[in-house]
Amino acid sequence: MKKQIEIVVPNNWSAIPLRKYIELSKDLKSFEDDEEAQTAAMFFHLCDLEPLILPKIDAETFLRIKDDLYSFLSNNQLPLQQKINVNGVQYGFYPNLSKIEYGAYVDISKYNEMQLDEKWAEVMSILYRPITKTIGKLYEVEPYSGKIDRDVWLGITMDVHFGAWFFFINSSKELLKGILNSTKEVGFPPNIKSILEKSGQIIQAL
Repeated sequence: MKKQIEIVVPNNWSAIPLRKYIELSKDLKSFEDDEEAQTAAMFFHLCDLEPLILPKIDAETFLRIKDDLYSFLSNNQLPLQQKINVNGVQYGFYPNLSKIEYGAYVDISKYNEMQLDEKWAEVMSILYRPITKTIGKLYEVEPYSGKIDRDVWLGITMDVHFGAWFFFINSSKELLKGILNSTKEVGFPPNIKSILEKSGQIIQAL
């Protein structure tokens, strides 16, 4: 008698928390030369499907699920979500980064690279805070207290994380472009481009 199993296939990043994404990323990197192992890791982390079950799935279903996973994994350039709900509390992305508190700036500056890992969860804990006041589309957030809730943000889904991450990536690109253009008029070192690129290194998502 055949045993039926239900396979739940996510179709967007709102179903994947940062904690699970980090685990998947580590396995994909460990098996970067083994496509079969990478596929098994995707099924395990994203569909909660044990590797021993994969050979028992019919080929048509297996290939369809694999295509669906690759399709949704490649769609990660998402917009910044300025307001989100965290455990029943409305949080807001810091509304004006040019005026962020010095303490918050110093703590974010401790991270040399913007990678989607445990440290990124700490950065998000600094950037997103409970909203204290709303006027139309404008809002204010709680002052920075130095408290870091890494575990909370490891449980926040990747649609939120990717939105903030790509916000910084795109902002950094624009900043780099502006600085490089200014080298024509200002006496920057000739290797300024490599210096800036090195200081802003990122891990490309999957």
